[in-house]
Amino acid sequence: MNEKVEVTRIAILGGGPSALFMFKRLVESNHPNLEVTIFEKKNRLGVGMPYGTGGANREHITNVSDNEVPNFVSSIEEWSKMAPEQMLAEFKIDPDNFNEYKVLPRLFFGEYLAAQFDLLLALASDKDIVTHVKYNCSIADVVFLDDDIVKVIDEDGTSYLFNKVIMATGHSWPRKFESEIPNYFDSPYPPAKLKLKLNHEVAIKGASLTAIDAVRTLSRANGKYFYENGKLHYSLDDGSEDFRIVLHSISGLLPAVRFHLEDSRLKNDSLLSIDDIKAHKAENGGYVSLDFIFEKDFKEPFQEKNPSFYDWIKDMQLEDFVDAMMNMREKIEPFLLLGVEYDEAERSIRKHESIYWKEMLAILSFSMNYPAKYFSAEDMLRLKKKLMPLVSLVIAFVPQSSCEELLALHNAGILDLISVGADSEIETLVEGGVIYHYKNDDGETVAKKYNTFVDAVGQPHLEFEDFPFASLRNNGNISPALLKFKHQDKAKEVLDSGNKKVKQINGSYYLDVPGIAINDDFQVIDANGKESKNFFIMAVPYIGGFNPDYSGIDFSEEASQRIMNSLF
Repeated sequence: MNEKVEVTRIAILGGGPSALFMFKRLVESNHPNLEVTIFEKKNRLGVGMPYGTGGANREHITNVSDNEVPNFVSSIEEWSKMAPEQMLAEFKIDPDNFNEYKVLPRLFFGEYLAAQFDLLLALASDKDIVTHVKYNCSIADVVFLDDDIVKVIDEDGTSYLFNKVIMATGHSWPRKFESEIPNYFDSPYPPAKLKLKLNHEVAIKGASLTAIDAVRTLSRANGKYFYENGKLHYSLDDGSEDFRIVLHSISGLLPAVRFHLEDSRLKNDSLLSIDDIKAHKAENGGYVSLDFIFEKDFKEPFQEKNPSFYDWIKDMQLEDFVDAMMNMREKIEPFLLLGVEYDEAERSIRKHESIYWKEMLAILSFSMNYPAKYFSAEDMLRLKKKLMPLVSLVIAFVPQSSCEELLALHNAGILDLISVGADSEIETLVEGGVIYHYKNDDGETVAKKYNTFVDAVGQPHLEFEDFPFASLRNNGNISPALLKFKHQDKAKEVLDSGNKKVKQINGSYYLDVPGIAINDDFQVIDANGKESKNFFIMAVPYIGGFNPDYSGIDFSEEASQRIMNSLF
C-alpha cells in the first residue's frame, strides 16, 4: 500500500536577517516533510537592507557587537577564523585578536549573515528539507484561496501555492519627491547616492542613527578625518569650503551613546511573564495599563540593581520620570552632552559595567511589544507623546566612532543642530532643495533655504493603505490596527482637538494606529477579527501600531520564535 506523504510548503517573503532567523527556526524544528521557498528581491540572502550596499557603505558600522548577536550556526568570532583572508584584510579584521565587544563594519556583518544563510541551507539539505531560493524576485500580490492554501504571485505574474506564508520583507522607504526634486532625498539609502561633492549647507531632517549614516557619508565626500594628539579632527577638501551640515531635531537633542549592556539580548528575568500580563489584563477590563508595565518592567527591578535610583523614581509617574530625564538632557548643549556621554560610555565599556537605567529603558521598550496591542487608546497616546521620544534617544546606542566623528565635525564648525517643533514644514523647490519652515527657540518664524535636503527620521511606521499586497487589503484578509478608548470623554476630547485618527465604530471610539492588526504570534487579523492560520508577518514597517519598538536583531529573534510556536 502506498501512503501519501503530506508535504508542508512554506514561503518566506524576503531574504534578510528576519528571514535568516525564521529559516533557522524551521531547520531546527525537525518538522517532517518541509518544503521552503525563499523569495529575495536582490541577489543575496542574509544581508537585507541595513547590511548590504542598499543600506551601508564602508564607513557605516553596526550598533551591536558579537556578544549581543544570537548564534546562528557559528558566532562572528568563530566565523572570522574561516572567512576569506582578502575579506578580513579589506575590513581590517584580525581573527586572532577578535574583540567580541567591539562593533563591526555593517558590510562585514552582512558577509557574516550571508555566510550563516549558506550554512543553514547546507544544514537544511542534510536534513532533507527541500529549499528553493528565488533571487531577484519581488512579490506583487498574495491571495488567500481557502483556509489552507495561499497563492503568492511574483512581479512576472508567476503563481506559487503554499500552506504557510511568512512576510519578512524588512525595511521600506516610501519615495515622495526624490525622483522629482533635484537634491531632495527621501532617505539616505542607498548611501552611495550621497557621495556628493558639495559647496553649500545641507539640511538633514532628524538626528537619529539614520541621520548619522548620512553625516558619515556626506562628510567623507567633502573632507577628511585625521588624528592629531590622540584626538579626531576634520578638514574640508578644496572646493568644499562652504560645505556644512545642519541637523534638525524636534527634541533639539542628539541620541545617546552606546555603552556596555549587562543583559546584552534585551531580556531580563525580572520582566513580567505572559501569564502575568494576561492576569492583569483580565483584572483591568481587558486592557493592559501602561503604568502597570512601567512599574513592573522598569521601576521595580531597580530595587535590587540600583536602590538609590529606585528611591529617586519610586513615586514618579511615567510623565514625571520622562520630564525629569528630558530636562536633564535639555539643560546641556547637545554636543557638550554628547562628549560627556561619550566619556561615560567609554568607562562603561572599559569596565564592563552597564549604565543600568538606560539598559532598563531599552528592556522596557522591547518588553512593550507584546502588551502594546492591549493598551487603551489613551495609553498609546501617552506612550507616543511622552515615553517613546525619550526611548528613541536613549536606546539608539550610537557607536563610539560615530560620536568621535560628530564631535570632530562640530569642533571644525561643519556640523550644527537646530531644534524645530513638530509643526515644522518642508517646502520643496522645483529647481532643487527645500525651504525649511520652523520656529526657533525664541519663537520667531524662520524660513531657511537649503540646496540639498535629506529626510533621515528613520523607518516610518507605515499605514494600512501602504500594505503592499492589494488582494489581502481588498478582500478583508487583513484589517487596520485599532485601539479602543477606555473613556468616551477622552475620545471626544482628542477628536475635538483635531486628531483625525479617532474613529467611531458601532458606538465606541477607537484610535487608528499605524499598520495592520496582528495577534501575539504575528498572525494577521481579518476584518471579522479572525486570525489567519497561514499568514504571519514580521515586517516591522507594517505592524508599528501593535509593535511599536524596532529592536532589530532582538525583535527578529523573538518574533521568529513566536511564529514558530504556532506555525504548525
